[in-house]
Amino acid sequence: MANTRSAKKMVRKIARRTEVNTARRSRMRTYIRKVEEAIASGDQKAAAEALKTAQPEIMRAASKGVLHKNTSARKISRLSARVKAMS
Repeated sequence: MANTRSAKKMVRKIARRTEVNTARRSRMRTYIRKVEEAIASGDQKAAAEALKTAQPEIMRAASKGVLHKNTSARKISRLSARVKAMS
């Protein structure tokens, strides 16, 4: 357990940050799941719409440090390739 005041403060700070990051990650995964469900249903228009809303959410996660920049770029690239392949 943390001994010093600064260490105790860091424990509180990390707990808050973890909560926020978990929410951000969950939100991003929800958007990605919506795209994948649209792809699985075979509805290209819905998949394109879902991708359009998921893209900024994934980039936001990267800018906030939840994901690495390259990871987010890879996710967007693969999703858009799958949507494009539907046509």
